[in-house]
Amino acid sequence: MEVFRCLPFNFIVFFLLCVAASSTDTYSEALLALKSEFIDDFGSLSDWIVRSGQNPLGKIHGCSWSGVQCDKNATIVIGIDLSMKRLGGAISGEQFHVFKELVDLNLSHNYLSGKLPIGIFNLTNLRTLDISRNNFSGHFPVGIFHLQNLIVCDAFSNSFSGSLPVDLSFSGHFPLENLKFLNLAGSYFTGPIPSEYGSFKTLEFMNLAGNVLTGNLPPELGKLKTMIHMEIGYNSFHGRLPWELGNMSNLQYLDIASGNLSGSIPKELSNLSNLESLFLFRNHFSGLLPEELSKITSLVNLDLSDNHISGPIPESFSEMKNLRLLSLMYNEMTGSVPKGIAELPSLETLLIWSNQFSGSLPKNLGSNKKLKWLDVSTNNFVGHIPLDICLGGLLFKLILFSNKFSGGLSPSLSNCSSLVRLRLEDNLFSGDISLKFSDLPDISYIDLSMNNFSGGIPLDISKASNLQYFNISYNPELGGVFPEEIWSLPLLQNFSASDCGIRGKLPKFRFCKSVLTIELNDNDLSGNVPESVASCHALVRMDLSYNNLSGHIPEELAHLPSIRILDLSHNGFNGSIPDKFRDSSSLLLLNVSSNDISGSIPENKVFWSMGSSAFAGNPKLCGAPLEPCSGPLAMFEGKGMGKLELVLILCAGLAIITTISIALIFFARERSKGKWKMVCFTGLPPFTASDILRSFDSAESKEAITPLSASIFKAVLPTGIAVSIKKIDWEEQRIRMISEFITQLGSLRHKNLVRLLGFCHNKQMVYLLYEYLPNGNLAEKISMKREWLTKLKLIKGIARGLHFLHHGCYPTIPHGDLKLSNVILDENMEPHLAEFGLRFLQQLNEDSLPLSSTTKGGEFNNATEEELWMDVHSFGAIVLEIISNGRLTSAGSSTQNKARDLLLREIYKENGISSPNSSKEEIKQVLDLALVCTRSRPSNRPSMEDVLKLLSEIKPEVKS
Repeated sequence: MEVFRCLPFNFIVFFLLCVAASSTDTYSEALLALKSEFIDDFGSLSDWIVRSGQNPLGKIHGCSWSGVQCDKNATIVIGIDLSMKRLGGAISGEQFHVFKELVDLNLSHNYLSGKLPIGIFNLTNLRTLDISRNNFSGHFPVGIFHLQNLIVCDAFSNSFSGSLPVDLSFSGHFPLENLKFLNLAGSYFTGPIPSEYGSFKTLEFMNLAGNVLTGNLPPELGKLKTMIHMEIGYNSFHGRLPWELGNMSNLQYLDIASGNLSGSIPKELSNLSNLESLFLFRNHFSGLLPEELSKITSLVNLDLSDNHISGPIPESFSEMKNLRLLSLMYNEMTGSVPKGIAELPSLETLLIWSNQFSGSLPKNLGSNKKLKWLDVSTNNFVGHIPLDICLGGLLFKLILFSNKFSGGLSPSLSNCSSLVRLRLEDNLFSGDISLKFSDLPDISYIDLSMNNFSGGIPLDISKASNLQYFNISYNPELGGVFPEEIWSLPLLQNFSASDCGIRGKLPKFRFCKSVLTIELNDNDLSGNVPESVASCHALVRMDLSYNNLSGHIPEELAHLPSIRILDLSHNGFNGSIPDKFRDSSSLLLLNVSSNDISGSIPENKVFWSMGSSAFAGNPKLCGAPLEPCSGPLAMFEGKGMGKLELVLILCAGLAIITTISIALIFFARERSKGKWKMVCFTGLPPFTASDILRSFDSAESKEAITPLSASIFKAVLPTGIAVSIKKIDWEEQRIRMISEFITQLGSLRHKNLVRLLGFCHNKQMVYLLYEYLPNGNLAEKISMKREWLTKLKLIKGIARGLHFLHHGCYPTIPHGDLKLSNVILDENMEPHLAEFGLRFLQQLNEDSLPLSSTTKGGEFNNATEEELWMDVHSFGAIVLEIISNGRLTSAGSSTQNKARDLLLREIYKENGISSPNSSKEEIKQVLDLALVCTRSRPSNRPSMEDVLKLLSEIKPEVKS
């Protein structure tokens, strides 16, 4: 009863407020009506009420409300600023006709959704419209041309779809002549940039980045003489960069990064005499760098990385005296670094990694006293580190790994107090590690591995209080002893000193609460493992293998809550495996092979999965996965010396035979395997096979060996690039044929395919290296609730990738295993098809295809019609799962036999759609398409050409 009493009471209060407001002014009435449409869970508009008491005649109640601005006389509302009020809901816009004098409307940084109300375009005096950082969706409505006084239009970060609004720029003969700021970035706009966008007369700022725009860039954009700042990247354009863009004489900032553009960089850009920032990274530009770019003397930031640019750095670039950032990394450039680059007076950041540069770095690099960040890794540089590299005391990142640098460390590094990150691994450096850690207060990351350093680890390393990562592995001549205070570093997470010839005992593990990884394998360490290891609560990986350690395995290791990998193999440990290991919930691998361990292995399913190799070489050890503790092995419990001696003799003989057999097998296998070879495609730096294998063998690089799927693993290569790896065994007589097919797969480039970067092989197996995408696969996220537009984007992306394989490749390549787990998502949730063509590769390998299945050009022509129809069927099954949030898991008879209306009702319910709207019609069309694709008779299914045409016709309706 209380509920029913409150309802009329609340209604009466609201009615009285409206009456009170309307009795004095229509503005307050309209504001209250607008408030009633918001979802205001945080009470941000709690002061929007008509208070009792006198209100001067002609004055507006709402002038005292938060976010409302009136003129001096409080008779006209001229501004509404509701930004960052945490408001939700959809608004009708029916109230806006009241605010004819409104100059500024700001609804930004809220949670508003639905269509953008067309009533906003009745605000003909509006100068600023800011609806950024909301979730408005659908087409941008027609009518903005009515806002002839508009100066700022900011719709950044919404969910608009369809074409860009053309009437912004031109309607009849009246473009928005006062518009200076236009931001439509971060939505789902499709299609090309209208050529009419080149007709703005006063536009100074344009941002269209981060949409789904396609087509060629219109050369008409070059007519924007007043343009100062332009961002149009992170789209999927086609073709070249128009030379006409060089006519925007006032331009100061140009960003077309990740725009899918190709061809050469036009030399006409050198006409942009006021340009300060040019970002063209992550495109497909090729050819030489235009020397004419050096004429842009105003340039401060130049980033042309991640393209296919070749040739040297032009000598003329030394004329760009204002340059602070020069990034040319991840290209195909050659030659040496011009001396003039080091003389640029303002240069702060030089990034040229992953090219084919050679020679020495300029001796005067760093002498400008401004250098902060230098990365020249993965090239062919030689010589020494420049003496003045840290002359200005500002250098915080020095990245030189994977080159052929030699000599000792530069003296200037010893007291480079600004240094935070130092990576010199995989070079030819030698001599002492001449770093004074007491003078490096901010250093957090040091990697000196794979060099020829000697003289031991500096004993003052414990003074580097911010050190988190230290790797000195694979310096076999390093020697020395283990620093006593190493574990006292408060932030240390990784300590790696494998194969360094370190002697002596392990120091006590004091204050090692933050350490995650300890790698000390292949050294000359002796003595026991200190029981104080119990204080390493965060420890995940510990490798002490191939040392001379002895004593019992400390039970404290079994109590470590996060330990996953523990390698104690090839030492002199004795006694039993602590029984407490059976209770470890985190342990993945315990390797105690080749010790003197005795007794039984603790009973735990995890030990079964480790395999017998983790426990081999311990004659007194028994239990799964080794032989059970019964029969002859039980005699070690003590039942008579005669039997024991007999068993020992038998075991010794068996051990000799086994050793000889293993040696013969190993020798035969190594001969049959042959040498490893590496083939790199575009997108992968030129690693050697040993680089790749070393990364695979490192459990650190495999990130605890967590599989991405049943057969694919993630690894981190020497440069820090993450890749996905798939291992395939092959027959020697088919290596040439399979290599040709893998090379064909490696040449494929499409936005919706996972790129094959290269492969590493010997005569028995091959590792395929794919680009690593961070957001997992669609199978893991299929039940996640998504907006319909997001689902449609996923479906279209998958269709485009499959269409490319079927109709954009010659010969045609069937996917062969299209399923949710083979749809990988990138950081923008864009779908990429994985493992395409591998079924055909497996058929080649298993001798199910004839050896003559290739043409003279190495092309494969076995893509049968049946396999293509199967791909289409699989696509239809995936579509059904996407639109039903995974509930329609079968694309076969269970859906084909269901009534279409019943399926539609289920799908509408899953997508939260009840009332009629444009999404309903789109869902109908997509469902019909999925049902056609999953027809039982293959010949009745459409081709992917037809599928893509049908999907392109599915567009949201425009609300008029």
